[in-house]
Amino acid sequence: MPNPLLFQPYQLGEITLANRVVMAPLTRNRAAGGLVPSPYAAEYYAQRASAGLIIAEATQVSAQAQGYQDTPGIYTDDQVAGWRKVTDAVHAKGGRIFLQIWHTGRISNVAVQPDGLAPVAPSAIRAVAKTFVGGAFVDVSEPRALELDEIPGIIADFRHAAANAIRAGFDGVEVHGANGYLLEQFGKDGANQRQDAYGGTIENRARLLLEVTAAVAEKIGAGRTGVRISPVSPANGITDSDPQALYDHIVAGLDRIGPVYLHVIEGATGGPRDVAPFDFGRLRRLFAGTYIANNGYDGVTAEQAVESGAADLIAFGHDFVANPDLVERLQAGVPFAQLNRETLYGGGAEGYTDYPVYDRA
Repeated sequence: MPNPLLFQPYQLGEITLANRVVMAPLTRNRAAGGLVPSPYAAEYYAQRASAGLIIAEATQVSAQAQGYQDTPGIYTDDQVAGWRKVTDAVHAKGGRIFLQIWHTGRISNVAVQPDGLAPVAPSAIRAVAKTFVGGAFVDVSEPRALELDEIPGIIADFRHAAANAIRAGFDGVEVHGANGYLLEQFGKDGANQRQDAYGGTIENRARLLLEVTAAVAEKIGAGRTGVRISPVSPANGITDSDPQALYDHIVAGLDRIGPVYLHVIEGATGGPRDVAPFDFGRLRRLFAGTYIANNGYDGVTAEQAVESGAADLIAFGHDFVANPDLVERLQAGVPFAQLNRETLYGGGAEGYTDYPVYDRA
């Protein structure tokens, strides 16, 4: 095949992507004072601008939303200005970039919470999980349950963060509803034991993710809004008794709102795809917008997925860390450089902007 579909342009809402390869959001813990993107971040993302779409690292919507040390925010003017340097650099290389926005909920520690307060969650159930604080992985703290009258403030924080992302020059935002963070905590019954309008039934538990998505889409436009989900991933100790029914409902609801894409982690995040029985093809059929498949794809399986129509775009995660020229390597069929996990989190340029491109000689 002279030009596989994976490397052909794709129309995502009102923007044209150069190819169907997506750089997944990757937390790097390099935003220090003021939680502003690292001075190296513009170079890091610009090096990877040959991706059809970059989804920049998870970025907290408020001070309360932080779960890990040195993750960036998008709720202050300084943070907006820091991200503007990144978007300008990516756009100068012809790239397209969305920002993933999150609230970590119970996956946090008092050390990074305002005034050392307890993290918030749908219910006061501590996760069996770790977070990254003080340069080390530590247990998450005991959370407190959000009061019903606090939930509109969470929605408002996502709306404000989305508006700030557009002000910072992003082409759109991705609402993070995956990997055991707050919006997924509300959705899954292993973390949500509420008895109010946000707990109990599938409809109630799905409510917050759908309300946040609707608020973001109303603020910046559905064509600039994406959503990420991970129906069966056990990341951060999250569980649900009936994920197929839950996500059939969620995705049907998202389809009515109309975000431009649905980004699905198929299986365990960074792990086996067959971690639990689930019909991802059903989600594909329930959602009329762009479907981004993620988890364990290589060049061959990515091409197969887009050629067969199983997905429109394919997201790659850690492979993009060590391979700034991942798209070119996929096209040429050359080996991938290996990730140095010791430099994955924190630090400066080492393990961030110093990975070389492939030497064809």
